[in-house]
Amino acid sequence: MVKAIQVGLGFWGFDWTKEVIPQVPTVEMVAYVDANPEAIARVQAELGVPQNKCFLSLEEAARSVEADLVIATLRTEAHYPVVKQALELDFNVIVEKPFASTIAQAKELVALAKARNRILMVSQNYRFQPAPIAAAEMIGAQKFGPINLVSIDFRRHAPSQGYRYWDMPDPLLADMSIHHFDLMRMVLNDNPKRVSCRTWNPAGSPFGHHPTGVATIEFEKGVIVSYRGSWMSNGPATPWAGEWTIDCSEGEIWWTSRDHFMGKAGPDRLQTRERDAQPKQVELAPVEYPDRRGTLAAVAKVIETGSVPARFSSGEDNLYSLALVQATILSAFRDGEWVEIAEVMERV
Repeated sequence: MVKAIQVGLGFWGFDWTKEVIPQVPTVEMVAYVDANPEAIARVQAELGVPQNKCFLSLEEAARSVEADLVIATLRTEAHYPVVKQALELDFNVIVEKPFASTIAQAKELVALAKARNRILMVSQNYRFQPAPIAAAEMIGAQKFGPINLVSIDFRRHAPSQGYRYWDMPDPLLADMSIHHFDLMRMVLNDNPKRVSCRTWNPAGSPFGHHPTGVATIEFEKGVIVSYRGSWMSNGPATPWAGEWTIDCSEGEIWWTSRDHFMGKAGPDRLQTRERDAQPKQVELAPVEYPDRRGTLAAVAKVIETGSVPARFSSGEDNLYSLALVQATILSAFRDGEWVEIAEVMERV
């Protein structure tokens, strides 16, 4: 059993406490931390967490319990100071995405984890689904030969779906597209080289910043990805991972993932189609611990065994997902100018 302290019991943190952590039997919760007494009172009243497991600071919890792991489920701007403190206290850490606000902060945390010989994992939960795993394996085996083009569409209509963050900067690229960008890297087993991106705010939108955008992303091995995303689409809603078409020299792979929302739940889907043939539905192998449960189970297993599995989203690996987000934002600011990932990675 991996003993864990959760830091951050707000809206999303409470969901982790209630829905995610109890479903990972290899993790034993020894403490819950939040600086807000009301958040502490809520987990005690609604989830029956005992008072002696609740603390107002990580330092206080660290003095009181023995633990292997900190689960950081706070707002983004709090990630850096809390993760840094946890690593300095010699805890392993799993943190929600994005794990830092800047590349400089992210690099500092990665270096600190290495210096302390601690594990730092980013909870890129979309990786732990059947369809992207199967797609990554097909691409790795070159089932249909080299890739010609990857096309991705994400469509949601936020005003009619309970979206709440109207004033968030870069609501598409920073809040949503990071999932798609990280999946690109996982499925293609490659890192981005440069990007051109445009974003805009449609007429009548309640957003204060741009919820719609398009990007062309070139990867190191030469694959080009055409990405289109919108929080203001009136077209058919896609699953959260978007709809992917991977056109290869000998055929096509189409897939989508995380098709659930407001009581609706559907399985991941993946189809293959050889040239000039009818598409075939592929039966997908189930994932033992999907989604956020998968990220938590994965970091617990690494702590227990010391063995890092394929497609593990370490902080060091996730630097390139964070850099792709920041490069698209910078390109959009520059009216679609190509931005090299190296430029973003080197910025202080």
